[in-house]
Amino acid sequence: MPLFPPIEPYHREHLNVGDGHSLYVEQSGNPRGEPVVALHGGPGGGSSPLLRRLFDPQRYRIVVFDQRGAGRSKPYATTHANTLPHLVADIERIREHLRVPRWALVLGGSWGVTLALSYALAYPAAVGALVLRGVFLCRQQDQDWLYTEHGAARFRPDGWQRLLDALPEGEGTLLQRYQRALDGAGPDSERLAREWTFWEASLSTLVPPPHINVDHNAGAMASLEIHYFLNGGFLDRPLLPRCPAIECPVEIVHGRYDMVCPPEQAWLLHQALPHSRLNWVDAAGHSSAEPAISDALVQAVQRLGDY
Repeated sequence: MPLFPPIEPYHREHLNVGDGHSLYVEQSGNPRGEPVVALHGGPGGGSSPLLRRLFDPQRYRIVVFDQRGAGRSKPYATTHANTLPHLVADIERIREHLRVPRWALVLGGSWGVTLALSYALAYPAAVGALVLRGVFLCRQQDQDWLYTEHGAARFRPDGWQRLLDALPEGEGTLLQRYQRALDGAGPDSERLAREWTFWEASLSTLVPPPHINVDHNAGAMASLEIHYFLNGGFLDRPLLPRCPAIECPVEIVHGRYDMVCPPEQAWLLHQALPHSRLNWVDAAGHSSAEPAISDALVQAVQRLGDY
């Protein structure tokens, strides 16, 4: 099923969630429809207008927001009071603020999968169903796949070399060296942030476009992703062993050639979730912007809506 036509929000606001953070929150679709919330990837990635188009605007009240430090939320790119428990609590604050009894659907992509699963475990009564795209379980091996020479670097050695070439010499891991360079706020910090984001963007589609545009959110994407990865995603316990406790219906959409989140993660999650359906997308990678992925997401939402 194709994406729904573009729509604009009928309401936008900045919601104060404490700790000095104010989240950009928007609502679109049907104000009296079934409430759904979409969680963007990242952390630090920011939301996209495409998220609105995954849901029938006549049926759903579509809530989209930018996580702490990302997109249009304030302050920008800050690691202060920015952990997974903070983000989970923010989803619940938004639900209470909007007076939503329960989310009919929670949709999450990539890091948004980690966040959606964590939220469903913390607030099971608030989640009717889950739609998950590009499963990221945030295990150490999942993080190492992206930022050590033993993972995606073996498939994109030219892009990996570009990432290394941008970084000043120093001691420590790639993550530690990038964090020091970005924290220094020197003249090269913006370029380093863009190179960091370029690396992940270059892995995100089955066929990388000839010109990859790195958006204005590169600073948040780099600083927050490094912050989370250096702290193990701020998970107090591994996520996967806890997932059998999630009893709501779950649709999983995953590209067969996902280079950001290798497909093993989707398979393991499907095995762990008692009421899940795994939808492989054969000719696709990671990004929800790939037509095959977005079409599969629209179908997944439709199936759960008919459940």
